[in-house]
Amino acid sequence: MKKNISLFLMLFFTVLTFAQKTISGKITDDDGVAIPSASVTIEEPGKDAILAYAITNSKGEYKVTFTSAESNVDLKVKAFNQKPLTKQINNSDQTLNFKMQSEATEIKEVQLKTKMITARGDTISYDLKAFNSKNDRTLADVMKKIPGIEVNTDGTILYQGNAINKFYVNGKDLMEGGYGTINNSLPKDAVQKVEVLENHQPVKILQDKVPSDQAAINIKLKNSVTMTGRGEVGTGFGDPWLWNVKLTPMFFGQKSQWVVNYKTNNMGEQVENEGNILAFGNRFEGKRINASQNDWLNVENASTPNLPVKRYLMNSVHYLSANYLTNIDKKKEWELKANANYTNNAVNRESYSQTDYFATSNQPASRVTQNIFNNFYTDKAKGELIFTKNAKKGFFKNTTSFSQYWNADRGIVDRTDGNSSRHGEEAIESPTSSFQNSLSTIIPWNEKMINVQSYINYQTDKQTLEVSPASYLQIPGFMTATPSDIARQNMRLKTFEANHSANLGFSAKGWTFTPEVGFNFKTTDLVTDLSNIRAIPSTNPNIPNPKPESYSNDLKYTTATPYGSLGVNYKSESWMIYANLPVNSNNIKAEDPLRLVSKSVNKVTFEPNIFAQYSFASFWKASLTGNISNNFGEVNTAYSGFLMTSPNGINAMDATNPIPQNNTKSGGTRIEYRNPLNNLFFNLNYRLSDVKRNLISSPVRNEAGYTTVKYLEQDNHTKNNGFSGEVGKYFPKFKTNASVSYSNNTSTSDAYQNDKSYESKNNSQSVGFKFNNTYFSWMSVDYNFTISRTKQTNTSETPELNNINSRNGFNHNLGVFFYPIENHTIGFNWDQVNSSAGTQKYNNGFYDLSYQFSWAKKKIDFELKWMNIANKKVFETYDINAQSISYTRIQLRPSQVMFTVKFNFK
Repeated sequence: MKKNISLFLMLFFTVLTFAQKTISGKITDDDGVAIPSASVTIEEPGKDAILAYAITNSKGEYKVTFTSAESNVDLKVKAFNQKPLTKQINNSDQTLNFKMQSEATEIKEVQLKTKMITARGDTISYDLKAFNSKNDRTLADVMKKIPGIEVNTDGTILYQGNAINKFYVNGKDLMEGGYGTINNSLPKDAVQKVEVLENHQPVKILQDKVPSDQAAINIKLKNSVTMTGRGEVGTGFGDPWLWNVKLTPMFFGQKSQWVVNYKTNNMGEQVENEGNILAFGNRFEGKRINASQNDWLNVENASTPNLPVKRYLMNSVHYLSANYLTNIDKKKEWELKANANYTNNAVNRESYSQTDYFATSNQPASRVTQNIFNNFYTDKAKGELIFTKNAKKGFFKNTTSFSQYWNADRGIVDRTDGNSSRHGEEAIESPTSSFQNSLSTIIPWNEKMINVQSYINYQTDKQTLEVSPASYLQIPGFMTATPSDIARQNMRLKTFEANHSANLGFSAKGWTFTPEVGFNFKTTDLVTDLSNIRAIPSTNPNIPNPKPESYSNDLKYTTATPYGSLGVNYKSESWMIYANLPVNSNNIKAEDPLRLVSKSVNKVTFEPNIFAQYSFASFWKASLTGNISNNFGEVNTAYSGFLMTSPNGINAMDATNPIPQNNTKSGGTRIEYRNPLNNLFFNLNYRLSDVKRNLISSPVRNEAGYTTVKYLEQDNHTKNNGFSGEVGKYFPKFKTNASVSYSNNTSTSDAYQNDKSYESKNNSQSVGFKFNNTYFSWMSVDYNFTISRTKQTNTSETPELNNINSRNGFNHNLGVFFYPIENHTIGFNWDQVNSSAGTQKYNNGFYDLSYQFSWAKKKIDFELKWMNIANKKVFETYDINAQSISYTRIQLRPSQVMFTVKFNFK
């Protein structure tokens, strides 16, 4: 392992240092006047391949860096109304100035042509027309086909494999990271181009002082004032009657922008996630989170398949959102943003599972079957108010948000284990209230900057889980029910968190230093009560029977962390370095006197985070990262009274166990290439980590398949290393975009099972391919597939724990659209998901057929779509792991037919 890392790092630094040369100078005309926007390219003699390029600035100056093993290279200069110039030069560092001769260009006809991909500085621009097909309607449809850009299933946009940090429309951040609504509903015809802003620092006062390794997306519209949007209204036949409504009007002006969005359907579209924050900006903007519930308690959940959500989601959803931005001063430096959304969603889910547990020295082999039917009900609302000033001479941002949940879940379970069968009805009510306020301001002071940040969060979670009849909870050798119809678990969590910091930044010769002091505080109160069940009396005199207080908790968990840190940043044309070097004083305390819980940790830690990136030869970037972090657990690691987190598990921590202490060391390297001149993008990544823990879990399974988890105080490690790479290229001649990706990840960890230790090693590999083609006027094709393999190896001195299990998978999606007559489209979609483990193989195929007529004059589409033509009603899968073999059958959406009218608002 160490040899591989050393070899990789040696190759990495060899790439950085081998034959790098820099040529600079000035381009002028015959009269000595500077020529801006002239292109300077470096090529190897006799080869039609550009090694590097540069564009002259307003003073006619250029600088180009390249790598070549040749002794001589060709330098070419081109500019409008100037005679092209070519000169062979030595492969060495030098300064070269050129005078170009005027040469008027005779234009025989007026024809405007736009390059598909252009680059200027850190901005790469994509002409949307070059990548769309006749069937595309929205921005998201086209974004998925652009080389170097990927759109995940949750809507997250990746550039060169990394998530973006900002999403702008005409330079304004209306959505504050929740850009899914615009991406899915902005008509492609309103967009002029998509810009990738590499190394984007969103805080203007920090630009050229504090670098960033993340990219941003800016959507440049055709008009500076645009009223647009997208709508769909559909109905269909199925069981039950189907509907689908999407109404998303938008306005983008120079002073204000707004988006209103209402979507409802019962046909399996997961529209409620469009409001999630996908891009979190820069740490100097303050802290923003996707507010969520502390859902400790759950009914037993039916399984979900590895399929597109539309294949199995039985839903009835209503999602309403509104986003508004306006400038509130004449200089347009201050912005007010108001965002709100509301979700009402009901989901049904059903699955059957049969699990065969292997025999161990403590337990014989056993079989457990379960049939689970669920109803999940989501009611939530969120409001957010943001004041922002983002100017070269100062920064201010205050974000206030409030979230409220009124969720409820239901479960009906039939369970068979051993010789017993049980029927249980489960219900949970879980209201949650959450309030956050985040403030960050940067004030210039002479040549320095003062940054003050404050974050406050208060959240209450109240959950009540009921199981009827209580006898369903009989767990052999552990718990039994009292004579009662209902077993009930009550839980309440109150959490208060406050983070405050101040730093002073000053710059010198490209370096910026930011010393900072801060104080982080968090306290959580946990109150629980478990009623109508009792422990089976122990026959072992050394194991005391539980006392009445064992069925409740009243725990206070507090973390106080004062810290001091030094930020170091450097930026030049080639180098970008930033590091944060904090020293933290961690003070953690957990107290529940009645349960005899009294734990504390007082420890000083040094947790550096370092990043370095080097740009060379115009198209290349190489980077190294490293960090050390510590985690000391949360309130869920400290309670000792029984807690029914689910009807199939009643848990308690050992009061004598110390507070967990987890130390993580990680590092990685990355090489990236993006060449807009030949439409080629690729990246290679390697990362490794080592997590050291002071506690190790030791699960013990009984014959009914229930598992009791206890923790042992013993140092243990989990080590991970992974490699990934992706290559993507657009072929203009064939109107084809293609990419290939590969990943290989290995995790090795110490583990316990039934009081026996073993080493568990998991290796997962995957190969992916994406392809889309619009070469033919009568057809377009989108195709992607993934081949995966997972192998688990358990090694122990105990023979019963030694085993090797593997699982193979193949997923592919094919979308073919035919255009036999103008304005008529016939579409075919094929989803295939295959899995195999041992001798068991399951193939799951799904087919859709559609016909669309486009009323071109009114920009209205009429679509008739038949989904799941084969009427496949269940998904089957087979899994093997260290302790068991499982067969699962999951209910799917049946065949359905939809008629939809789609239109633009303008």
